[in-house]
Amino acid sequence: MKERVLITGASGFVGYHLIEAALRKGLDVYAAVRATSKISHLKALPINFNYTNFSDREATRKDLEEKQYDYIIHAAGAVKAHDEIEYNRTNAEFTRTLGIAIAETQLPLKKFVFISSLAALGPSYTSDAITEIHSAKPLTYYGKSKLLAEHYLSSIPSLPTIVLRPTVVYGPRERDIFIILKSISHGIEPYIGSKAQQLSFVYVKDLAEITIDALHSHVTRRSYNVSDGQCYDRYALADLTKFILQKQTYKVHIPKSVVQIMAGMQEVIGNIRGTMPALNRNKIAELTAENWVCSIDSISQDLGYVPRYDLKSGLTETIQWYKENEWLKN
Repeated sequence: MKERVLITGASGFVGYHLIEAALRKGLDVYAAVRATSKISHLKALPINFNYTNFSDREATRKDLEEKQYDYIIHAAGAVKAHDEIEYNRTNAEFTRTLGIAIAETQLPLKKFVFISSLAALGPSYTSDAITEIHSAKPLTYYGKSKLLAEHYLSSIPSLPTIVLRPTVVYGPRERDIFIILKSISHGIEPYIGSKAQQLSFVYVKDLAEITIDALHSHVTRRSYNVSDGQCYDRYALADLTKFILQKQTYKVHIPKSVVQIMAGMQEVIGNIRGTMPALNRNKIAELTAENWVCSIDSISQDLGYVPRYDLKSGLTETIQWYKENEWLKN
């Protein structure tokens, strides 16, 4: 019998790559999706679809008792929401409901991996890299909601939890970084302000691999930051993209005050349309923080994490996928 893994947020960008990584490791995958989720890209994969409402504790307990999962990867969550209440409901309360349901059913779960975010800790205000003992000072409602979810899970002592906090995740099927890459492909290289920044990235396949590896580790009740282990300046993403695409660009530094006005306007439009734009006023402080570099010493030591991709190799593969799937035109 194959071991069973439930993956929440399975229809999303990270979820897709988690499914692929789990299948490569021979796991029986149950992909948690909503009835309204777009799953055409998952239909060819040898997986089971699970439409249980995991925000409903009773429905969750029933599903857990029936399926008897060996592992759960909780990757579902909102990266865009209208207000703090919505972020907390989707990212924190949903997580607590799932965790409590597992504890109440006494499911013999081997590991529960929660995909949090480096945003839950917030940036470093010195030149030092962010470590797991970094004092948490999240800048956004999103980061605060992820931190709250972590606190909820830590209050369930029977849960064999590992928390992963990835930095900026990019790769095939990602849509927010793609907006920047598309702008660069059109010859425009935009920046907010002109202050120097130290940034970190992680390629989605590296994140997916270490997530599946974490399932089989002997570690529990620990949290780890995840990046490719490198430090990049604010121009590295564009410089590498221009090199890969063989493009020249016009570099534009937009004052932060102007961007705040633009973000406010986009929010108004988003409210009318019932959507939240990628650029919003709550996100600007996060986008302009000076140091988002994190240490991966702990996860490398405890889980044997060795990133296979740096930003250049990851972008090369990502851009090739965008071209092949006609997201980017030559």
